[in-house]
Amino acid sequence: MAQLQNLSISLRVLARLLAYPNAALRADLADMQLALQADRALTATRKLELLALIQYLGNSTALNIESEFVELFDRGHSTSLHLFEHVHGDSRDRGPAMVDLTKTFEAAGLFLAPGELPDYLPVLLEYASTQPPKEAKAFLAEMAHIFNAIFSALQQRGTRYASVLGALIELSGEKAQAVAVVADEALDASWEEPEVFGGCSVKGQSKPDQPQPIHFVKTDAATRHSAAALAGAPL
Repeated sequence: MAQLQNLSISLRVLARLLAYPNAALRADLADMQLALQADRALTATRKLELLALIQYLGNSTALNIESEFVELFDRGHSTSLHLFEHVHGDSRDRGPAMVDLTKTFEAAGLFLAPGELPDYLPVLLEYASTQPPKEAKAFLAEMAHIFNAIFSALQQRGTRYASVLGALIELSGEKAQAVAVVADEALDASWEEPEVFGGCSVKGQSKPDQPQPIHFVKTDAATRHSAAALAGAPL
């Protein structure tokens, strides 16, 4: 029971550790360290890992930890902290899911700040920290498979942030374990714009200023139209 009662504080510390490491967060590191040292919800091994992360954030330069955070969480799908990206991707289901989650928060008296998205993991953890311990643990359990995927991707990158996801998995009652991770598409490739005309200004030309051949390609509808006409069938 004591472990469950301590869950709220643990979740708030983990939420902060996954936030952008700006000056405000770095100023809170000492308090976060004290909270973790008093924690009774996490295993001793996981606590040591998290304390090592806090020490790393405190001893590194702002430029290094901020650039690392961006590289980890803002430049790849497999480590994204927006959980609906792992569930819905860019599908139309993502919008309604966002609305439903926002309503869940508001029903609990929590309102998002301008620009905040409800599926952002630190926001979800802040919400979970306000819930009764058993409900919070059940809420985490629903997302454990996503945590495990992010945990595995972070482990592959050899970052201390993996310990935060490992802690969340264990708080949900599951076991952190490596799973297969789909390699992220290169950022430049995923953002690459298609050629507007497919290079038609030069494609097919043997020399500059010569006429360019035009190729007609039948669509499926055109093919069916031609076949029907040849057979004498009504269109």
